Order: sequence, then structure tokens, then C-alpha cells
Amino acid sequence: MSYLEYNVKHVPTGLRKILHLNWPLTVLLIAVSGVGFLMLYSVAGGSFTPWAEPQMKRFALGLGLMIAVGMVPIWLWRNLAGVAYLGTVVLLIAVELFGSVGMGAQRWIELGSFRLQPSELMKITLVMMLAAYYDWLPAKRTSRPIWVLLPIIMIVVPTALVLKQPDLGTALLLMCAGGGLMFLAGVHWAYFAVVLSAGIGLITAVFQSRGTGWQLLKDYQFRRIDTFIDPSTDPLGAGYHITQSKIALGSGGWTGRGFMQGTQSRLNFLPEKHTDFIFTTLAEEFGFIGGFSLLGLYALIIIFCIAAAVINKDRFSSLLTLGIALNFFLFFAVNMSMVMGMAPVVGVPLPLVSYGGSAMLVLLLAFGLVQSAHVHRPR
Repeated sequence: MSYLEYNVKHVPTGLRKILHLNWPLTVLLIAVSGVGFLMLYSVAGGSFTPWAEPQMKRFALGLGLMIAVGMVPIWLWRNLAGVAYLGTVVLLIAVELFGSVGMGAQRWIELGSFRLQPSELMKITLVMMLAAYYDWLPAKRTSRPIWVLLPIIMIVVPTALVLKQPDLGTALLLMCAGGGLMFLAGVHWAYFAVVLSAGIGLITAVFQSRGTGWQLLKDYQFRRIDTFIDPSTDPLGAGYHITQSKIALGSGGWTGRGFMQGTQSRLNFLPEKHTDFIFTTLAEEFGFIGGFSLLGLYALIIIFCIAAAVINKDRFSSLLTLGIALNFFLFFAVNMSMVMGMAPVVGVPLPLVSYGGSAMLVLLLAFGLVQSAHVHRPR
């Protein structure tokens, strides 16, 4: 036994757990959040208020929450998965009954001065529930129809509740994350082929329903699709967001205009510059190099999560880690695609960079579960 191994073995349990945290992953999360603080300071015109300072406080709280969650044995989180999932479904129903309205959508529950968005929490509790389900289910039953139907119900119920708010972006993320975790758990590919075919049929039905009495999407959602296909059809209306976003992205060039020198954000041409479209501010000020660097940090986070899942011998821990990594990937992939005009604008924030309380705290809570799986893995 080496000197280091001897000392680690004999330190107090709590301190030993802290030493066993996935520190490279933690450093990467801090680095990405630091980029967010920098950009929020920039879009506020060189001021920590009104966005950077609250975001820094939330991150400090979330970091402490992540470490605290990581100290809890992973078996406890597995046992609480069902309760957490059902509790979040109840919160989604509560949003429907007496949730607060903002920007035309009913997505929040007022808790004093804090606004909770249960749909953000569902992204994590759904992954927990599915990971616990496939940990309990014998591998030979994974692809049997009755055992495939149950997780589909687990995915469809919260997706339908979120879609009713309406929040198409989060609903799509729930479906993709849930389906992705089912695939990772070993469900046969034929089921996904059926779903893909049904999806093509649904998309056809959506377009056919436009302007009829059974219209499947809201008018503003159809406008988003029109804008995605051809933003120039309404450059001052529905196409304004993506048009200004592309101008900001293009004007950054390779190295950008310089810190706090972005004209699109500083002159308020760019809407939602501190939330959904903050990546365009980064690209305008730091150019292709800055945007690619942030993408590199995101990629490293995904790589460290996959590595942690691969070396973990516990099925629940491995699936949980992969599910959270998949969720994280969908977050930044959809946001970046959206602001570059490669996907419709669906209101998905850039993880750890966009301004927002619920999204950041829930994401750090999720990485706390990744830390718990890493700290308490079989050795």
C-alpha cells in the first residue's frame, strides 16, 4: 500500500468522499459557469447587475448542493427515484391548476421570491426513474413488449403535461432523453424504428392540421417553423430573433470584435441576449475561436461523464450518469443549433451560461447525482 493510499484510507469518511469526487468534472463545470458570468457581465454593459451577480450566487448555492448530493450514498437516490418522479408529476399538475404565467406560458410555481419550474426538475427525475427501472428489470426482459410499455408511459405522462403548458422545447427534450436512455438500457432497435416511422407520420399530420379545427400546434409554434424554414419571410416579426442572431454570429469572424464590443447585444438588436441567445453574444465578441472553445468544454464534460459511467460496475449508477450526460448534450446541442438557424427556436437555454435560476440549480443537482455515482461506485 502506497503512502497516499494509506492516508486516503485513514482520513474521516466525509473527507475521504470529498477526495473521491470527480474533480476534473467539477473544474470543467466551474469553467463553463465562469464563461457565463463573463458574458452576463458583458451584456449588462460592464455591470454585475442585474444578471451576473445573481447568477454567481445561484452557482455558489448550486455547487454546494452538488457536493452535498454527491456525499449521499447512491443507493439512497435509487430508492428515492420513484418518489422523486411521482412528486415532480404532481408539481406539473399543480402548475396546470394554479401555476404562474409568464410570456404567454404557464410553467412556474411561485415559492416566495423563488420561481420553481417543475419541467426542469422532470428532466432529472425522469432519468432517475428510468435508470432505477432498468436496474430492477432483468436484462432478458428489457425488450419484451409489456416491459417496454411501462417506461413509455413514464415518458409520455410528463411530456404531455409539459406540452400543455405549452413548452415544446422541454417536451421534446424529455422524449429524446427518455428514448435515449431506453436505447442505452438495451431495448431492441426495432422499437425505435417504429417510433421513427410514427414520428414522420406525426410531423406530416402536424402540417396537414394547420388552419383546421383539429390543429395540433399553436399558431406561434407554426410561426417558429416558418421562421426556421425561411427567416426572411418576416424579418421584423417572427424572423427577427434568428435574423439578428445570424448577423451577430457572422460579424464575430474568427477572433471576434472583442470583449464588450459586440454591437448586436450592446445596441439591443439581439433579443433574449442574456438567456436563450447568449451564445451569439459570445460568438460575436470572441468569434469562432471563443464559440469552439466553449463547445470543447462541453465535449470534455460529456467525455468525463461517459468515462465515469463505463468504469462504474453498478447498473443504476452507469445508466444514471449516461442519462444525465445525454440530457446535458441535448441542452447545448439544441440551443446552439437553434441560434445558428439549424433548428427551430424552441426556448432552450444554454446550460450553465444562460441566465436562469431553476435551470442552473437543477443541472448542478443532476451533476451531484453523477458525483454520488462516482464516489460510491464499487471498488
